[in-house]
Amino acid sequence: MKILVGISRIIVGILFIISGLIKLNDPVGFSFKLKDYFAPEVLDLGFLVPYALLIAIFLVIFEVLVGVALLLGYLKKLTLWALLLMIVFFTFLTFYSAYFNKVTDCGCFGDAIKLTPWESFSKDIVLLVLILILFFGRKYIQPFFTKGTRSIFIFASFVACLGITYYVLMHLPIIDFRPYKIGANIKEGMTIPENAPAPIYDYKWKFKVNGEEKVITTNGEYPQVDGELISTETEMIQEGYTPPIHDFTMERDGEDYTTQFLDEENLVIIIAYSLGNTEKDGYTPIKEITDKALKNGYNVIGLSASSQEMTEKLTEEYKLNFKFYFCDETTLKTIVRSNPGILELDNGTIKQKLHWNDAQKLELPTVKNAKPKLDLSLKQRLDSIAVLDQKYRLLMQAQSLDERKKLGEGMGLSEAEYSGDLSQMQRVLDSVNMVFVEKYFVQNGYPGKSIVGEESSLVAWNVLQHNPDKIPLYLPLVKKAAEAGEIPKTSAAIMEDRYLMTEGKPQIYGTQGMAYDDARGSFIWPIENPETVNQRRKEAGFEETIEDYAKILFGDDFVYKPRTMEHIN
Repeated sequence: MKILVGISRIIVGILFIISGLIKLNDPVGFSFKLKDYFAPEVLDLGFLVPYALLIAIFLVIFEVLVGVALLLGYLKKLTLWALLLMIVFFTFLTFYSAYFNKVTDCGCFGDAIKLTPWESFSKDIVLLVLILILFFGRKYIQPFFTKGTRSIFIFASFVACLGITYYVLMHLPIIDFRPYKIGANIKEGMTIPENAPAPIYDYKWKFKVNGEEKVITTNGEYPQVDGELISTETEMIQEGYTPPIHDFTMERDGEDYTTQFLDEENLVIIIAYSLGNTEKDGYTPIKEITDKALKNGYNVIGLSASSQEMTEKLTEEYKLNFKFYFCDETTLKTIVRSNPGILELDNGTIKQKLHWNDAQKLELPTVKNAKPKLDLSLKQRLDSIAVLDQKYRLLMQAQSLDERKKLGEGMGLSEAEYSGDLSQMQRVLDSVNMVFVEKYFVQNGYPGKSIVGEESSLVAWNVLQHNPDKIPLYLPLVKKAAEAGEIPKTSAAIMEDRYLMTEGKPQIYGTQGMAYDDARGSFIWPIENPETVNQRRKEAGFEETIEDYAKILFGDDFVYKPRTMEHIN
């Protein structure tokens, strides 16, 4: 019994210390796991969710101290009761999770060792047996060292735990056990090997044979039964291979940009998994390092699970010079434990990962052949103008008064604003926007992508489009910017065609059409030399022929026919 108690003491003490230290390395991750247990469908302890991190820190430090106390023989009776009560509670919890399939990973050893619910329950049963041996054989547990020395060891362990906790909360986990650690390639982590095992299912086929129901189980093949099939049920009996990285996406406006960004070099990503509880102090250093990254030739994006409305409000509030894309919240929490956090990717490989407290440690050497330095102040101003350029146009597109009211209130407008003369109010904004843009045109030329970045390069173009009386004056400037690659050639082509149409002249690229509800019908505005228009369109960067483009404008049944100005007149 003495030997059995000694072995149990060592195993239990070391296991508690290791388990506690692994979770102490990542208390934020353990708090996420506690929130899973507090969820309504599990223990329904929602009132504890706001305190999950504090509870996590207390539990892991207590776990380490109990393990140390057991090995030292410190406060034997209290330690054994603490061990017994803890293991009884955790055994119940893991059984509940396994039996009802509530929480698929107990988090006993954090991300270092993943255990299934039944493996966790089995582990707790073994520990329960060992702790019962210790409990009933406690007379064989002899303390080490003097009472004062044991107290010093316990106090030193407590201080060390507090120090580790403070460090990982202010920075990031000391050891990263997750699939998103530095050096990992996200594309490779999402790949399923060719010979990876597939999931295995049992198919339960219910037939009516000679008036009686009969159930036949197969692994997928249709059973050879002379009867009427009633129903089929499937049950997974063995899971297939699951890649370490899944549910990783980069989406915006319904489009998936994951492949594009994972194939990009020199990409800085700001991760803010939830803007509802993000640390606002982090966005001042984030602003500084992302501005520097843009200047040094990096592309910068954000990833968040919050709505686009919330992310755009944040970028406006802190004058951030990048857009946010959507990604699953659980995935973002797994990537980095800081909210916000910083990531650098190079072709999908994680090169740097930092807490926002360490933002200034982000290494951003200038990229060779980087685009010229952006005028970030001008970019901010143009981005603000872009919002004003669409302010009342969005309301004008509303299909009903109720929809307009909802949009207006969401934009923070008064009833007088969203119920007033929207066209007139937008014209005023268009004129004000044009004053700024025109001044820049005169002094500096067109503000293209080398000056304000690709995303902001068409703001001035939009403003000019909405001030058609200014187009004759600045169309040459727009065409020059397109030839220099500052804006797409298609944009200059559209503006030139629109100008020619308003002048009553044939267009060049066939981008403008007219649609009437009367006998005039729908048609593409006359084109100069229509027989070669598709060649000009291709040279300008348009992907569709004039025939295909006409169908996009007017429907699949529309057949393009060249018109002359005489016919139009």
